Amino acid sequence: MKTIKYISFILFPFLVVSQNVADKYVIDEDGIAGEKLDPSKTYDQNVNSNNIIYTSRKKFMFSYYYQNAKGERFLIKKGKDILQPEGYTVADWEFVDSHTQDKETVHTISLQVNLGNPFTDIPDYNQTSISYEYLMKSGEIFNMETTGAIENKMNVWIHPPRSSFFQVLELNPFPYIKEPYKIGTKWSWKLQIGDHWSDKRWLEWKGVIENLYTYEIVDKKMITTRFGNLECFVINAKANSRIGETTLRSYFNPLFGFIKLEYQNIDGSTMVFELEKIE
Repeated sequence: MKTIKYISFILFPFLVVSQNVADKYVIDEDGIAGEKLDPSKTYDQNVNSNNIIYTSRKKFMFSYYYQNAKGERFLIKKGKDILQPEGYTVADWEFVDSHTQDKETVHTISLQVNLGNPFTDIPDYNQTSISYEYLMKSGEIFNMETTGAIENKMNVWIHPPRSSFFQVLELNPFPYIKEPYKIGTKWSWKLQIGDHWSDKRWLEWKGVIENLYTYEIVDKKMITTRFGNLECFVINAKANSRIGETTLRSYFNPLFGFIKLEYQNIDGSTMVFELEKIE
């Protein structure tokens, strides 16, 4: 079976901002701040050198589970091979009870930070390159994808995993925190999503939808993690479109990043990620 690597990214239209910010950042129309590229510097010097959390070659290992509307918990596993029109095959996914895992069960989602521009045909791409690997109990990789993240003093914004079953997360708010880091800070953005993200196993639609996102830092609290008790900012986010509403409650630590992500999906199910290890 041929392994398929999914490549996904978002390009932002940029607008002019105040001079003190514009010297360092480009701001998209919804306020997400990315590094302004200096042509005299390398890609990594421009985009990655000021990262504190998502630094090059670091790996973040997450556990996860899916819970349906009945409260039953599942993981996913490798399913049947599906022949694509182009002639190659892609492995489908299926649910497996979290207590009856086998060697093809995906048990860990690995986020790895990479060097260099992952999209060399886009010279002004200014996101840190990250890749997700879906690790099975056999030790093999079920799937992987390359995408981007943004980290700087103004905000931290990151694409979630979005291959196979995790494609459903395209409809949820993305992990995102914006300065100032204090209770009561609110912000918003929006994203157009095509119907190639739809799936009858959660929801099908036709045409393009527009998700309108709202975020708020609602708490600052100590939570118990694999790394001890960490003080985290708690961010509540909602996404609304013509097909319905999704939510994300995220826990962010300025040194470890997004520690825990609690998604409510478009079909009323939930998915939870928790950081277990950093390599």
